[in-house]
Amino acid sequence: MSIFLTVNEQLKEAMRARDADRTRGLRGIRAAFIVEMKADNSETLNDERCVKALRSLAKQRRDSIDSYTAAGREDLAATEQAELNVIDELLPKLADEATTEAYVAAAIAACGATSVKELGKVLGLVMKSHKDEVDGALVKAVATRLLGG
Repeated sequence: MSIFLTVNEQLKEAMRARDADRTRGLRGIRAAFIVEMKADNSETLNDERCVKALRSLAKQRRDSIDSYTAAGREDLAATEQAELNVIDELLPKLADEATTEAYVAAAIAACGATSVKELGKVLGLVMKSHKDEVDGALVKAVATRLLGG
Protein backbone atom coordinates (compact mmCIF):
# COMPACT_ATOMS: atom_id res chain seq x y z
CA MET A 1 0.00 0.00 0.00
CA SER A 2 1.32 3.46 -0.86
CA ILE A 3 2.24 5.97 1.82
CA PHE A 4 -0.62 8.22 0.69
CA LEU A 5 -3.22 5.48 1.22
CA THR A 6 -1.56 4.33 4.44
CA VAL A 7 -1.90 7.81 5.93
CA ASN A 8 -5.59 7.97 5.03
CA GLU A 9 -6.27 4.53 6.53
CA GLN A 10 -4.29 5.25 9.70
CA LEU A 11 -6.10 8.56 10.11
CA LYS A 12 -9.46 6.77 10.04
CA GLU A 13 -8.22 4.23 12.59
CA ALA A 14 -6.80 6.92 14.89
CA MET A 15 -10.07 8.84 14.76
CA ARG A 16 -12.05 5.69 15.61
CA ALA A 17 -9.68 4.96 18.50
CA ARG A 18 -9.94 8.59 19.67
CA ASP A 19 -6.14 8.87 19.75
CA ALA A 20 -5.78 12.67 19.77
CA ASP A 21 -1.99 12.87 19.35
CA ARG A 22 -1.89 10.41 16.46
CA THR A 23 -4.93 12.00 14.80
CA ARG A 24 -3.31 15.45 15.01
CA GLY A 25 -0.07 14.14 13.51
CA LEU A 26 -1.80 12.31 10.67
CA ARG A 27 -4.01 15.30 9.89
CA GLY A 28 -0.90 17.46 9.59
CA ILE A 29 0.64 14.92 7.22
CA ARG A 30 -2.53 14.70 5.15
CA ALA A 31 -2.69 18.51 4.94
CA ALA A 32 0.88 18.59 3.61
CA PHE A 33 -0.05 15.93 1.05
CA ILE A 34 -3.05 17.98 -0.07
CA VAL A 35 -0.86 21.07 -0.54
CA GLU A 36 1.55 18.95 -2.59
CA MET A 37 -1.32 17.61 -4.71
CA LYS A 38 -2.69 21.11 -5.37
CA ALA A 39 0.68 22.13 -6.81
CA ASP A 40 -0.07 20.19 -10.00
CA ASN A 41 -3.77 19.33 -9.57
CA SER A 42 -3.08 15.63 -9.09
CA GLU A 43 -5.50 13.34 -7.30
CA THR A 44 -2.91 11.25 -5.49
CA LEU A 45 0.80 11.27 -4.67
CA ASN A 46 3.45 8.70 -5.47
CA ASP A 47 5.70 7.51 -2.66
CA GLU A 48 8.61 9.69 -3.79
CA ARG A 49 6.58 12.88 -3.39
CA CYS A 50 5.14 11.62 -0.09
CA VAL A 51 8.63 10.98 1.29
CA LYS A 52 9.73 14.47 0.19
CA ALA A 53 6.78 16.03 2.03
CA LEU A 54 7.36 13.84 5.10
CA ARG A 55 11.06 14.79 5.26
CA SER A 56 10.08 18.45 5.09
CA LEU A 57 7.56 18.00 7.89
CA ALA A 58 10.10 16.12 10.01
CA LYS A 59 12.64 18.92 9.60
CA GLN A 60 10.02 21.49 10.60
CA ARG A 61 9.12 19.47 13.70
CA ARG A 62 12.79 19.09 14.74
CA ASP A 63 13.34 22.84 14.35
CA SER A 64 10.21 23.55 16.40
CA ILE A 65 11.28 21.14 19.12
CA ASP A 66 14.67 22.88 19.37
CA SER A 67 13.03 26.31 19.52
CA TYR A 68 10.46 25.30 22.13
CA THR A 69 13.05 23.56 24.26
CA ALA A 70 15.32 26.62 24.15
CA ALA A 71 12.38 28.79 25.19
CA GLY A 72 11.50 26.47 28.09
CA ARG A 73 8.19 25.36 26.57
CA GLU A 74 8.45 21.63 27.20
CA ASP A 75 4.69 21.19 26.75
CA LEU A 76 4.81 22.45 23.16
CA ALA A 77 8.01 20.51 22.49
CA ALA A 78 6.25 17.32 23.65
CA THR A 79 3.37 17.97 21.24
CA GLU A 80 5.79 18.46 18.36
CA GLN A 81 7.69 15.31 19.39
CA ALA A 82 4.46 13.29 19.28
CA GLU A 83 3.83 14.52 15.74
CA LEU A 84 7.45 13.78 14.77
CA ASN A 85 7.05 10.21 16.04
CA VAL A 86 4.07 9.70 13.70
CA ILE A 87 6.04 11.15 10.77
CA ASP A 88 9.07 8.96 11.55
CA GLU A 89 6.89 5.83 11.50
CA LEU A 90 5.92 6.55 7.89
CA LEU A 91 9.35 7.55 6.61
CA PRO A 92 11.59 4.86 5.12
CA LYS A 93 14.51 4.07 7.41
CA LEU A 94 17.77 5.83 6.59
CA ALA A 95 21.15 4.14 6.35
CA ASP A 96 23.05 3.73 9.60
CA GLU A 97 26.44 5.35 10.21
CA ALA A 98 28.47 2.36 9.00
CA THR A 99 26.57 2.17 5.71
CA THR A 100 26.79 5.94 5.27
CA GLU A 101 30.53 5.77 5.88
CA ALA A 102 30.84 3.13 3.15
CA TYR A 103 28.92 5.36 0.71
CA VAL A 104 31.13 8.34 1.57
CA ALA A 105 34.34 6.31 1.27
CA ALA A 106 33.26 5.10 -2.17
CA ALA A 107 32.48 8.67 -3.24
CA ILE A 108 35.86 9.89 -1.99
CA ALA A 109 37.58 7.15 -3.99
CA ALA A 110 35.49 7.90 -7.08
CA CYS A 111 36.25 11.62 -7.18
CA GLY A 112 39.75 11.42 -5.73
CA ALA A 113 39.08 13.95 -2.98
CA THR A 114 41.99 14.49 -0.60
CA SER A 115 40.97 17.42 1.60
CA VAL A 116 37.99 19.12 3.14
CA LYS A 117 38.17 21.69 0.34
CA GLU A 118 36.65 19.03 -1.92
CA LEU A 119 33.79 18.28 0.46
CA GLY A 120 31.22 19.57 -2.04
CA LYS A 121 32.24 17.02 -4.66
CA VAL A 122 31.92 14.17 -2.19
CA LEU A 123 28.56 15.35 -0.84
CA GLY A 124 27.27 15.78 -4.38
CA LEU A 125 28.22 12.25 -5.37
CA VAL A 126 26.73 10.65 -2.27
CA MET A 127 23.50 12.63 -2.38
CA LYS A 128 23.08 12.05 -6.11
CA SER A 129 23.32 8.28 -5.82
CA HIS A 130 21.80 7.73 -2.35
CA LYS A 131 19.52 10.75 -1.83
CA ASP A 132 16.62 8.92 -0.22
CA GLU A 133 18.77 6.48 1.72
CA VAL A 134 20.97 8.79 3.81
CA ASP A 135 20.72 11.70 6.22
CA GLY A 136 22.49 14.70 4.70
CA ALA A 137 23.83 15.95 8.03
CA LEU A 138 25.35 12.54 8.78
CA VAL A 139 26.90 12.38 5.29
CA LYS A 140 28.51 15.78 5.84
CA ALA A 141 29.84 14.81 9.28
CA VAL A 142 31.28 11.52 8.04
CA ALA A 143 32.79 13.11 4.92
CA THR A 144 34.41 15.86 6.99
CA ARG A 145 35.87 13.27 9.35
CA LEU A 146 37.17 11.06 6.55
CA LEU A 147 38.70 13.98 4.70
CA GLY A 148 40.56 15.05 7.84
CA GLY A 149 38.51 18.09 8.71
